[in-house]
Amino acid sequence: MCSSFSVSTNPCSYGANNARFLHSKSFVTRTRAQGIRAHKCSSSGAIPRPLIKEFIPRTDLLVHEIVERQSQANNLAKQDACRRVEMNLTLLEEAYKRCRNICAEYARTYYLASLLMTEERQKAIWAIYAWGTRIDEMVDGPNAVYMGTSLLDRWEERLQDIFDGRPYDMLDAALTDTVSNFCLDIKPFKEMIEGMRMDTWKSRYENFQELYLYCYYVAGTAGIMTVPVMGIAPESSVSTKSIYNAAIHFGIANQLTNILRDVGEDAWIGRIYLPQDELEQFGLSDEDVFARKVTDNWREFMKEQIARARFYYNLVEQGISRLDKASHWPLWSSLLLYQNILDAIEENDYDNLTKRAYVGKTKKLIILSHAYKKAQSVPSSLLFH
Repeated sequence: MCSSFSVSTNPCSYGANNARFLHSKSFVTRTRAQGIRAHKCSSSGAIPRPLIKEFIPRTDLLVHEIVERQSQANNLAKQDACRRVEMNLTLLEEAYKRCRNICAEYARTYYLASLLMTEERQKAIWAIYAWGTRIDEMVDGPNAVYMGTSLLDRWEERLQDIFDGRPYDMLDAALTDTVSNFCLDIKPFKEMIEGMRMDTWKSRYENFQELYLYCYYVAGTAGIMTVPVMGIAPESSVSTKSIYNAAIHFGIANQLTNILRDVGEDAWIGRIYLPQDELEQFGLSDEDVFARKVTDNWREFMKEQIARARFYYNLVEQGISRLDKASHWPLWSSLLLYQNILDAIEENDYDNLTKRAYVGKTKKLIILSHAYKKAQSVPSSLLFH
């Protein structure tokens, strides 16, 4: 991606009145006016000009609040003043083992990257992922049709109990221990639940601004959760907020990749996680997605969507170098493995309507080797500090 793009490091989100913000007609009108400026197809059916990729919606994520609280928590942790919860170590080990199994089953790419982490970080990542997977199953699993939003409300109450040191079951206990070990902030966990709520009532996204909000809720928040686990390098000279922004971009990029990989699968359940205005700009509609026909317009549309996802991955790379050295290899592995899913979509001639893109085992091993080399290199930007 062109390095000359000018990008604000302040990503998008919502304020306290997020529900009203998302439903507001004035928001839709405003974001259409401020959003991606691409040309519609002409009446002759010509392919539109490329979408602008440097656009990042500018509403307030309130990330600074998390950064401030997290910094205070880290200082307390260094003084060993972070709240510790006593648990049965044998049961706790079993809890982490179950979290590991969930991660291995539902997220093979993340799981592979987690195996490159230190043991303490592995367990924390497994606990966080297992918690997120259980929520996702509530809205996307086989029994989701029988579960109402009230269950998510109860899950949020249960989340507070986890942070208060009162886990309900074994898997909760693993997260309670992780929260205690790394002094995690509860806000991104609550926001992830909010993202899952969106899946219970929203199946279309008018523009990229709306889609960005959804990606932040369900995946950008995961980036925020894991920064304390990965650890910020002591020698890092950049602001803590910029590192958290890079983590959010990582989540956004991963979710955009998931969306592009799963277009066909999501269509089966009536969901289209693609900006409606951009589909229209390329002469496409929901009917084209449901028809599962890969046309020239679809290929051009996909090229732009893939370019946008890669743009966000590019925003992540400098952030990785600012984290603890031991986290570089697993994070580079995760980034490169996920980027290669985009390559696989291209290799399938942009057919993500009837085919699922994946990275083969042999290629994964090659990527891990490349990621290791990346992890050992020192970014040029660090040589001049």
